[in-house]
Amino acid sequence: MLIGAKQKSLLGLDITTSSVKLVELAQSGGQFRVESYSAEPTPPNSVNEKAIVDAEAVGEAVRRAVKRSGAKSREAAVAISVDAAITKVIQLPSSLSESELEGQVELQADQYIPFPMEEVSYDFEVIGPSVKDPDTRDVLLVASRTENVEQRQAAVEAAGLAAKVVDVESFALENACLLLTHQMPDGGIEHNVAVVDFGASSTTFSVLRDLKVTYTRDFAFGGQQLTEEIMRTYGLSMEDAGRAKKEGGLPSNYEPEVLDPFMDDMCQQVSRSLQFFLASGGGREQPEQIIVCGGCANIPGVSDLIASRVGIPTLVGDPLGQMKISSKAKAQGVKRDATALLTAFGLALRSFD
Repeated sequence: MLIGAKQKSLLGLDITTSSVKLVELAQSGGQFRVESYSAEPTPPNSVNEKAIVDAEAVGEAVRRAVKRSGAKSREAAVAISVDAAITKVIQLPSSLSESELEGQVELQADQYIPFPMEEVSYDFEVIGPSVKDPDTRDVLLVASRTENVEQRQAAVEAAGLAAKVVDVESFALENACLLLTHQMPDGGIEHNVAVVDFGASSTTFSVLRDLKVTYTRDFAFGGQQLTEEIMRTYGLSMEDAGRAKKEGGLPSNYEPEVLDPFMDDMCQQVSRSLQFFLASGGGREQPEQIIVCGGCANIPGVSDLIASRVGIPTLVGDPLGQMKISSKAKAQGVKRDATALLTAFGLALRSFD
């Protein structure tokens, strides 16, 4: 689902509080190839809880990412957060023509969107025949405050790019999960699979059934908390703490006193999210597998620890498992960072819609 027209060769741009991640994909013979990749730190205070507050500063980070990656495309796909989007599946008569359908969606949108329509950007997509009534079609309606869309467009334009697609993070994640099917039982078909994407300041817990997101939850928890604890414990700057977290070299008490408690917190967050999921509706069944992604997924042993605590087989996501990688993307460290690139991959895949 998207707000804007579909276009070929899009840069997937994931803009978060900690970084701007850029991915460019190509497709040949049914196989994807990572053409370009780079990541740049987001300027301090330019993104606050997923809202862009300084489009020029973010645009400069995007510009650096484009230059470093060597990407050729100047058109991008970006995403707004789940919290900033309203999604609703509505039923409309199958007999409607395309223009009639648009008119009916607009009428229905007014009922479901709690803002004045002149302040809203919305789009829709026909899913297919409705199981509720054979004479109707299910239509997915997606809307957001226009300011949420314009923030991202402004940041992209400040970098000299055009935002051709404004997606929603949950849809980008669903799209990216096509790259994880090689790790799922039966390719994810007829199975519940949980995907936990640990970001810097927030984490997204999603459950997929037949590769479609049936539940999603965002919550404030992420790798930034580990970085801050390293800062406090060892008196380091944010930059030095972040580097030490990735490269090592911390004192011997780091694992028992700092890292192990953080990993315990990760397990508790997954356990709590599973409880929320099971309580969210009738007939919910425990996921048969958990896939952990994001920067924190690279902590050695974290998937085994989660599996032992929640009793569900858990593994680290590998979105590159079925892809080829260009030499310039390898040089930028795409293999090292792959678990943190689900949203960027999902956005870049919009090139092939």
